[in-house]
Amino acid sequence: MSEPIKIDVWSDIACPWCYIGKRKFEAGSGLFSGAGEGRAVEVEYHSFELSPDTPVDFDGSEVDFLAGHKGLPAGQVQQMLERVTGIASSVGLDYDFEHLKHTNTVKAHELLHFAKANGKQLELAERLFRAYFVEGRHVGRIEDLADLAAEVGLDRAEAVAALQSNQYLTDVRADQSTAIEYGINGVPFFVIEGKYGVSGAQDAQTFAQVLEQVWSERAAVTA
Repeated sequence: MSEPIKIDVWSDIACPWCYIGKRKFEAGSGLFSGAGEGRAVEVEYHSFELSPDTPVDFDGSEVDFLAGHKGLPAGQVQQMLERVTGIASSVGLDYDFEHLKHTNTVKAHELLHFAKANGKQLELAERLFRAYFVEGRHVGRIEDLADLAAEVGLDRAEAVAALQSNQYLTDVRADQSTAIEYGINGVPFFVIEGKYGVSGAQDAQTFAQVLEQVWSERAAVTA
């Protein structure tokens, strides 16, 4: 059986396109995997902070944050969010920007590295995205993050200890340094087999085509 195709994904929990891109990639990888025997992908998430200066407890709505951050009129921001909500709905995601709690995501990224070390990174990534965009839960405070960690089967006390001690902060910074080396300035960004980059929440078929290309190249090398 062939080795899985490695997918390295740079994303931020606070990025609405990253959750949409996750769903589209999953659909694309499903098309690829279903097209033949022994096809599989291995996904690893990497840290990218879109707004590292955001306070943990931002006082305001998502419209307030984006209007201030991007310097756009509130009405225009509201229209943007409505468009994103519609696109999210098309891939089965029920975004709720009205109740979203905007926050700093560095601790969420640290927790993703903790989850990786304990074999639960993919489960936690999905849980964090859903908590943030769909359920209106806080993903910036240690106690809230520890609750989410426990919900995917991670040890809550160990999660708290790791976050309080900044145990995985160097891993977060290493991911960010690699993103700079790759020239990544926006997310989501998918690096496939270490050589192909796919930027943004592309259609499922686009992801499937890139995976198919990598698979064909592998076959040509081993033929």
